[in-house]
Amino acid sequence: MSGSLAAGVVLALVSAAALNWGFFVQHGVASGLPPLSVRRPVASLRLLFSNLRWVTGFLAGLAGWALYVGALALAPLSLVQAASAGGIGLLALLVDRTTQTVLTRRDRIGVAGAVAGLVLLGISLAGTSSAGRQAPPVAVGLWIACSLAAAALAAWRIPAGAGFGIAAGLLYAAGDVATKAAVGGGAAVAFTAAVLVCHGLAFVALQLGFQRGSALATAGVSTLLTNALPIVAGMVLFREGLPSGALGAVRVAAFAGVVAGAALLASADGRREVPAEGATAASARASLRAAPAPRTLD
Repeated sequence: MSGSLAAGVVLALVSAAALNWGFFVQHGVASGLPPLSVRRPVASLRLLFSNLRWVTGFLAGLAGWALYVGALALAPLSLVQAASAGGIGLLALLVDRTTQTVLTRRDRIGVAGAVAGLVLLGISLAGTSSAGRQAPPVAVGLWIACSLAAAALAAWRIPAGAGFGIAAGLLYAAGDVATKAAVGGGAAVAFTAAVLVCHGLAFVALQLGFQRGSALATAGVSTLLTNALPIVAGMVLFREGLPSGALGAVRVAAFAGVVAGAALLASADGRREVPAEGATAASARASLRAAPAPRTLD
């Protein structure tokens, strides 16, 4: 692995830690606030930004996103997302250690599938694969458009926090694909606007999900989709090839583990975390990921 790739992996790992801690803090605050609504955007944003703890989590997420952009400038999209996929493990640890929530068997299987996928991804990185190339702008635009449509459908048709979590994951993933295209330079810099739109809408969906579902069913599924879909996009749009031989099969199995974990966590909605003894109400509920600029709520 070259020096730039190694630096990209390190940045991605630090980014994942910052993002997931930030989301954990944001969920803890947002889930205890009065209902947020896009019909009252100014009042909703005032509720969030007047809370110092929420702002701290938001800024941590911004720092994590900046590190993520730096990682994309140094390494292929699929490699960066593989390193970032460990965020679900951090989220599960935070939920388990700081709340009285007992993870269900389905939760544990979902987390195990995600973590196993991350381990397999790490193993597969030992093989050589194509560093990829710049994706056709039309293909990137079509990916983003389909993601927007799927996110709207998920938020509309899937109940409780899971629908908003899925929508946030789809939108963050689309924003990450647009980010990778934009850091390529040239005319692709125009995708910066798509980055802001996708991340802004994802921010809205995630904050709404925080008030309607558990940390794992909202931020957990959001993180898994945010990691899994750009890996696919890296291979399909940016031509980042699989390793040859057995390591290629290992990477495919890793992708399957991450997606399976997302599906299990998405179907585990409907419970709320209870504060652990001695913990504040704000810090007792958990979740994950911030956006690159302020935006409105549902």
